[in-house]
Amino acid sequence: MTKFLLLIICFCTTFACKKKGSLIIEDKESELTTVTLNVDSRDRTFLVYKPKGYNQAGRMPLIFVNHGGQGNSQGMMAVADFRTVADRDKFIVIYPQGFQNAWNDGRPTTANQLGINDVNFFRQMCNYAVDNLSVDNARIYATGLSNGGFMSARIACELNDRIAAVAIVGASFEQGIYNNCTLTKSVPAIVMQGTADTFVPFNGGTVSPGAGGTAVSHTQAVGKLVALNNCSTSPVVTNLPNIADDGTTIVETKYLNVTQSVEVIGYTIINGGHTWPQGLQYLPEATIGKTSQDINANEVIWAFFKKFKRN
Repeated sequence: MTKFLLLIICFCTTFACKKKGSLIIEDKESELTTVTLNVDSRDRTFLVYKPKGYNQAGRMPLIFVNHGGQGNSQGMMAVADFRTVADRDKFIVIYPQGFQNAWNDGRPTTANQLGINDVNFFRQMCNYAVDNLSVDNARIYATGLSNGGFMSARIACELNDRIAAVAIVGASFEQGIYNNCTLTKSVPAIVMQGTADTFVPFNGGTVSPGAGGTAVSHTQAVGKLVALNNCSTSPVVTNLPNIADDGTTIVETKYLNVTQSVEVIGYTIINGGHTWPQGLQYLPEATIGKTSQDINANEVIWAFFKKFKRN
């Protein structure tokens, strides 16, 4: 995993913009800043991206985009860069930094072993964003890849009084979180995973390399969210167009709760790897598998999120 971290740092250097103090200036209207919060007596940091037109847009949606294990916030911005979409549709993006580059997602990560309360970290970031940024408290969302995807699943279970919807990518639920998950409010959700994911088994089992732990299968993760959101168990199944001819294809399985206007959608990326569709191929295909080009995960996730507000 050290190779992964070094490569991510390299990508961050390659993709970095001109720095001025703690600011990375994109243009005269948008900006990327680093914020530090003291949470549970520890300094925690996160990147905040304010889109073009921020000062004129009023209260805006917010998306948390969570990095994978041994990654970092800048590296995740390179893998899943929401800034162009945020500029177009006017929402704020926060790329949080895990403690020692890990999230306490229920598996035995470094953050878990140290007892880091990452659910509280996200709660405090929500409070900060509403109090200090032009954020709509009813339109706060979370997504992430790998360790960040597992963390998004935990947030759905334990922070659904603040989070309006989640998108879990390259991950499912840690077994214990899965067993104990309940919802006090509905949480529309996407679960997106490749069948050839060599790190997080599509059919469930031990996660490797890194922290390990047990993940439930993609089907179990989707089924849990369907049950918790009282969706119909009769899905609408769509084979998405194979537009890229890249060795991957995608099946969309959509479950609806028409009464409460809730959706849960599973995306099965056949032959897809531990990757973010149309995102950065952050390691060679031989290591992490194929990055599908048949959908743009940023666009799909945002199109899903913007349909929902927290009740």
